[in-house]
Amino acid sequence: MNRRHFFKMAAVGLGGLSLSSVTQNVSAKENGKPWPFKIGCAGYTFAKYNLDDSLKMMDRVNVRYMSLKDFHLPINASDEKIAEVLGKFKDRKITPYGVGPIYMKSEAEVNNAFAYAKKVGVKLIIGVPDYELLPLVEKKVKEYDFKVAIHIHGPDIKVFPVASDVWEHVKDLDERLGICLDIGHTVRSGLDLIEDVKKYSSRIYDMHVWDVNKADKSGWCVEAGRGLIDFAKLFNTLREVNYTGVCSLEYAKDMSDVLPGVAESIGYFNGVLKCNA
Repeated sequence: MNRRHFFKMAAVGLGGLSLSSVTQNVSAKENGKPWPFKIGCAGYTFAKYNLDDSLKMMDRVNVRYMSLKDFHLPINASDEKIAEVLGKFKDRKITPYGVGPIYMKSEAEVNNAFAYAKKVGVKLIIGVPDYELLPLVEKKVKEYDFKVAIHIHGPDIKVFPVASDVWEHVKDLDERLGICLDIGHTVRSGLDLIEDVKKYSSRIYDMHVWDVNKADKSGWCVEAGRGLIDFAKLFNTLREVNYTGVCSLEYAKDMSDVLPGVAESIGYFNGVLKCNA
């Protein structure tokens, strides 16, 4: 669905709706057809903002799920600080559904990540453990009954660049070890995004969604609908494979002034969902 077709469909299907209704978060049902997943925001989107401003922006675009990053709540935070931060989420009616990405390069960092998630009250860690730490991560997964979604970073780093690499390392481990599928990095790696979703759907526990302007390492983030990714096809595929997690916008363009791009991207996602319900 290109932008011209999207806006034509939106004009026909959403005629008379206010702007606020167009940007509402669509995650349950439209016209009786269920979307099994939810729309959220990755905490990294707000790397240059404090938590109060980040939650305020999410409130403005009516997105209710965030993966919590350690720059908004340090891993070594006191119980009092954790309670304060969770109170801010509650006041805005926003849910921290997971923590991370958390990089784990030592046994101590693995242990700290699980203890941190438990204190925050979530059961999903978006993580990037070093390969040799996977046996310890598996042990902790069994101990805590948490899921770990290993974040892929495409051609930028050597550790877990693509979904197939995560799959090969975790397929014989506890099933709670899986993938955080970053769709922009998947496309930047020259891979077929839809094929990866279908192939690895049983182990995809989180998704970072953003549009990308080129299908190679030089490609980078653009507002959703301005790049290469066919979001209608992606969302319909997620419904086919019954992905029940969160599709979190990870917007990495204009990071000192993200609200316009976040609002455009979330509005585009929800328009696509409405048009394809």
